[in-house]
Amino acid sequence: MSVLEMKQVHKVFGSGHTKVEALKSTNFSAHKGELIAVIGPSGSGKSTFLTIAGGLQPPTNGHVFINGTDITELNEKQRSVIRLKEIGFVLQASNLVPFLNVNQQMKLLDKVKKDNLPAEKLQELYQTLGIHKLLNSFPSDLSGGEKQRVAIAKALYTNPSIILADEPTASLDSDRAFEVMEMLQEITTNSNKTTIVVTHDTRLIDYCNKVYNITDGRLSLQTETAQ
Repeated sequence: MSVLEMKQVHKVFGSGHTKVEALKSTNFSAHKGELIAVIGPSGSGKSTFLTIAGGLQPPTNGHVFINGTDITELNEKQRSVIRLKEIGFVLQASNLVPFLNVNQQMKLLDKVKKDNLPAEKLQELYQTLGIHKLLNSFPSDLSGGEKQRVAIAKALYTNPSIILADEPTASLDSDRAFEVMEMLQEITTNSNKTTIVVTHDTRLIDYCNKVYNITDGRLSLQTETAQ
């Protein structure tokens, strides 16, 4: 069974002369252990694809399934429960609370979700990401690469089945970008996650099992490699 599946998903904004077809009819599936890139320029429909995949907005037509559950049939409250349980978001801006240190960022998640990683696994995650010495640091004390690693830790702490990363390397130089992708690749493989990276950065595709291209809202498979 696919972890994430889209069937005939279509998204339109506006109507009449203001109508914009942001995502043309799309079929897509992703499985455990896959690291997938969706590549396209600004305005191509990448963000629309990602927000629909993550249940942040509904499609105009079609269905989105997460671990077999049709989330397009759910109300917003029900979708938010699915998002919290199943999806970890890694955003370009790292989405860290400025007045909380790294350890407190995780404690905040405990207030909204109870079955997060146990303390031992969280410490292992800190070690894997190389942020174990930064736990008392605030976002303003961190470099761009360190912020992204903390954002990845936040995404993984809730133990999601799907990781959705929106331009996770946009603010990083090549070395840091490759470092982040190596971490995502390792976590995807070792923890049997499903990771989708939406980006315009073609430097990243060598790390991925599948690469899709999106242009003018039309998604197409570009390359696929054996896992």
